[in-house]
Amino acid sequence: MNTVLRNIVAHTYKPLLVKYLSTARSYSNNGIKLNIPPEVFHPGFFFSTQLLLQQIKKSSLHQKRFLELGCGSGLIAITAAGRGAVVTATDINPVAVAALKSNSKKNNVDIEIIESDLFSTIPQQAFDIIAINPPYYKKQPVNAKDYAWCCGENGEYFSALFATLAGYIHQQTEIIMVLFNGCDMEMINSFAAKNNFILKLLLRKKNILEENFIFKIEPTA
Repeated sequence: MNTVLRNIVAHTYKPLLVKYLSTARSYSNNGIKLNIPPEVFHPGFFFSTQLLLQQIKKSSLHQKRFLELGCGSGLIAITAAGRGAVVTATDINPVAVAALKSNSKKNNVDIEIIESDLFSTIPQQAFDIIAINPPYYKKQPVNAKDYAWCCGENGEYFSALFATLAGYIHQQTEIIMVLFNGCDMEMINSFAAKNNFILKLLLRKKNILEENFIFKIEPTA
């Protein structure tokens, strides 16, 4: 019954959502006001962003060096900056980068905003907290918007993430990543283990469409 209901909701909800998000939209969350272009992942309609945001709010953020890797709309980065963190936010999508520059000014917060494919153009440094809402689907991205959804046919995103992550952390760095039950967890765990990392489950939350997980990434050596 749950599967039938989930399919009904997905087939009615998704087309309406795609149409709604085909133009720029305004969005507010706890006093943060965003303008979100259609090329940018909208945080209000996808459970992963909200779950990751809730987890990040549990951390002490004041004066912490905070990185949102793949910031999209920048809701998490702006929230962290508003709570006193020293924030760097990155995205491979130039439309997301431009939108965050505008939105950070609108919300009166200072954020270092970098257009970057993962860590490729981030100056070498160690962050205290890293928040990651990665692309989930094993498809090859064909445009800038696709990078929010597609991790490559062979999970190239996760391969590169774990291969370079160690250069941006210290012993106490808190690395938080959200995933869902449609991810290739065997593949992700394999890439992590290959680079001496392990994923520890902190939280799981299920809704009518999917099950989401919050993981803490820790070095094993």
